[in-house]
Amino acid sequence: MTLKPVKTAVIGCGNISSIYLENAATWDILDVVACADLDMERAKSQAEKYNVPRAATPTEVFADPEIELIINLTIPAAHSEVGLAALQAGKSVYNEKPLAISREDGQLLLQEAQKRGLRVGCAPDTFLGGGLQTCRRLVDEGAIGQPVGAIAYMLTRGPDYWHPDPEFLFKQGAGPLFDMGPYYLTALISMFGPIRRVTGSARITYPERSVHSGPKAGSKILVEAPTHVVSVLDFVSGPIATLVTSFDVADKYSRSVTLFGSDGTLTVPDPNTFGGPVQLLRGGEDDGSEVSLTHGYIENSRSLGAADLAYAIRTDRPHRANGEMAFHVLDVMHAILDSSRTGRHIELNSSCQRPSPLPAGRTLNE
Repeated sequence: MTLKPVKTAVIGCGNISSIYLENAATWDILDVVACADLDMERAKSQAEKYNVPRAATPTEVFADPEIELIINLTIPAAHSEVGLAALQAGKSVYNEKPLAISREDGQLLLQEAQKRGLRVGCAPDTFLGGGLQTCRRLVDEGAIGQPVGAIAYMLTRGPDYWHPDPEFLFKQGAGPLFDMGPYYLTALISMFGPIRRVTGSARITYPERSVHSGPKAGSKILVEAPTHVVSVLDFVSGPIATLVTSFDVADKYSRSVTLFGSDGTLTVPDPNTFGGPVQLLRGGEDDGSEVSLTHGYIENSRSLGAADLAYAIRTDRPHRANGEMAFHVLDVMHAILDSSRTGRHIELNSSCQRPSPLPAGRTLNE
């Protein structure tokens, strides 16, 4: 059955928009008809580069009755404002992560969507890639036995060393936890389910930083968000995980996710990517073996979550990179910082369902 493409607009034509626009063109279900940005020159440049029919202002996109879906790639501080405007204009929205800056704004997005019968999706969609879907399948099939825990970390010098305009990544609602944490938390939740309690410690190691590359090299950044965050996550299903995110270390980029079970240990791919490798060490073995990936989408497939949402609109099924999971991730991140400030465990009020896995060897819309 051929499904009618979902007319889509991208709002926010910064760095991340290129890979979204490149990949969106490969999905028959997504018909990207407009690029929008407050900077019209930037919108025009991306529209021309990726053969999108027109450049527009966000207001023009909201007013277009044919557009059904907004892919919201604005800076984090604008995620909730743009997402809410899209919903109020009668359009479903797929936000870049995080869903919003505050819990209140995240809840407002979900409430508005429910009231209007619309959908909210949110990055990251890397958990739908072949690497993490293979790990999900292994966990579900009992390859590591009963899941006991996990250790995950993402340590780097920080985006001030490579990003052309990194200041926003050190402001409230960003930092390593809000910028990179969603990849790790979403991956863990997709395999273990929701989190019931967190404990955290956070610090700002360097209150002022300098930009090291690009046109703003040498300019100073006043840091607002914690830049080294350590947390313990208690999952409803039983496992206990440790997550460390940092912009403060000497390593250029060090990352790892390892799942531990009663019968084995699973080394998980970088959750900021879609592919492998995956390594399984069973009980009693001295060395693990690499597992062949059972699913596709192993290259950089950003827009996969938006395409899944568009298929879900047409086939009336739940979409996987959904707002409820994204809100739970947002709530967990705030709770980690709340724990650091108050010096106590924080019980979570939010929850979510594990998204359904992608069947191996089948297309996304099946």
